[in-house]
Amino acid sequence: MFSKKTVRDMDVKGKKVFVRVDFNVPVKDGVVGDDTRVQAALPTIRYLLENGAAVILASHLGRPKGGPDPKFSLKPVADHLSKLLAMPVAFAEDCIGPVAEKAAKALKPGQVLVLENTRFHPEEEKNGVEMSEALAGLADVFVNDAFGSAHRAHASTAGIAAFLPSVAGFLMEKEIQYLGQAIDDPKRPFVAILGGAKISDKIGVIRNLLQKADAILVGGGMANTFFKAEGYPVADSLVEDEVLDTARELLADGKTKLRLPVDMVIADKFDAEAAARTMPAGPVPVGWRILDIGPDTVKAYAKTLKGAGTVVWNGPMGVFEFPRFAVGTFGVAKAVADSGAVSVVGGGDSVAAINESGLADKITHISTGGGASLEMLEGLTLPGVAALLDK
Repeated sequence: MFSKKTVRDMDVKGKKVFVRVDFNVPVKDGVVGDDTRVQAALPTIRYLLENGAAVILASHLGRPKGGPDPKFSLKPVADHLSKLLAMPVAFAEDCIGPVAEKAAKALKPGQVLVLENTRFHPEEEKNGVEMSEALAGLADVFVNDAFGSAHRAHASTAGIAAFLPSVAGFLMEKEIQYLGQAIDDPKRPFVAILGGAKISDKIGVIRNLLQKADAILVGGGMANTFFKAEGYPVADSLVEDEVLDTARELLADGKTKLRLPVDMVIADKFDAEAAARTMPAGPVPVGWRILDIGPDTVKAYAKTLKGAGTVVWNGPMGVFEFPRFAVGTFGVAKAVADSGAVSVVGGGDSVAAINESGLADKITHISTGGGASLEMLEGLTLPGVAALLDK
């Protein structure tokens, strides 16, 4: 299924290996919060160390504005990695230039070096040739294990591949295999669950899934736009008026496949403590807004999921950050976990819901990439993957 070479296909003994990881994790007061993405990179890092490589790790963190910013330094992540690996991890205060070159040169097989945030250089996001070449100059081999950044053609994800033999890490391989299989050769019935605030960033995904899936269960803010497209007033609910025509088109194309909520939880304001009530899908009273799917929708969706062979889920069912309006998301999480299907969950909030609900071990694959998994669901080619060597 996976057509690219991986670290298994390279002799890395005695070589310096540049690994693009996705260490874009929450850091507060110098402490790493959720370290899922760091943990996900460990199998590749350990494999390279065990096979005699000197490992150079690069990543972006956050969205620094065109230059170094201590708030977005990867130093706390390097310290955290050192604890996870139970060994010293060196840190270079730049990712290119004399500081990075000196640190990379000093690195011996069996050692690990973390470079400073690649986005401290504007050339990173422009996929600048000079920066790509400078990064490549630090190593002998390039490994891309940053699935979360694979949809971006940046210097450290795609550009560098023009200058070094380039292969996938284990996480990249696993992500592409699970998502690729789910879309191209799913065990049927194949059920997709789509939530989140907007239809606009999922139009391509919905179009592609209407061709591939047996059912698409819709929740979150995007359901509101579909309701309005059907002619229901939705009062103060979040709606994308500019895509109402597209929503009507998708509803017409997805007649039997596209399922909307049958009831909803509405609130009198956008607030964790708002007054809430449940009502059947239909006109929303003036001054109220839809903040979650209702219990009957959870039951209906659970029934569809029960017989599924493959389930792909991206996006929460409601305003998940407010506990009162997270019930629908948790209900769907439980239904996915209980379905017995091959299940792939991607996108920050759906992953958070699975983790918080304590059901993560019942999910076949939890994806580390939000934007990248969406682009795969849309059937697009990811630049960071396209740049790797074919088997």
